[in-house]
Amino acid sequence: MASELEFERPLAELRRKIAELRQFAEEKRLDLSAELQTLEEKYRQMEEDIYSRLEPWQKMQLARHTARPTTKDYIERLFTSFVELHGDRLYGDDPAIVGGIGKFEGRPVTVIGHQKGKDTKENIARNFGMPHPEGYRKALRLMKQAEKFSRPIICFIDTPGAYPGMAAEERGQSEAIARNLREMASLTVPVICIITGEGGSGGALALGVGNHIYMLEH
Repeated sequence: MASELEFERPLAELRRKIAELRQFAEEKRLDLSAELQTLEEKYRQMEEDIYSRLEPWQKMQLARHTARPTTKDYIERLFTSFVELHGDRLYGDDPAIVGGIGKFEGRPVTVIGHQKGKDTKENIARNFGMPHPEGYRKALRLMKQAEKFSRPIICFIDTPGAYPGMAAEERGQSEAIARNLREMASLTVPVICIITGEGGSGGALALGVGNHIYMLEH
């Protein structure tokens, strides 16, 4: 990761040693494959040991890590011919939720997900992945469109929760979440939900009703 957490520092140090030894072997044209293999095996064992006994707060730190892939990262790597669609056709667009149409292994699908930022500036623009009502209504609009054209829906979930501000409440935050829950439960196309980071409260549930729900281990 770009900035390791405190409990990950032993892994980062060993990773740097492996990189330095590999570079040294290449520069001096030495065969250090046995030493590298030993260090890499030590790294795998250390990694397994650290991540198998994480404390609850350490798991939360991983879920909130700024270096985690975002929905747009997954879209870029998993889907082809992706076209992002904007707006809820009622109020406006919400950058905290991205969605659109793409192809997964050649099959047209609708992709929707929470979107956090990679840095402070982008996080402010994306509202730290906390959607307003128009974000959930945009998501529902895309789901209904997917149902009309018989496209499977894939949702990526990573949010601390729905935005609790006054403006969001005035525009019907709770109603938007409740409507998504009701409508997603009756969709006639397959829905796959994948929790890739945080899954906070109703803000996550509003994209989390599906035929199959998966969660990354950390």
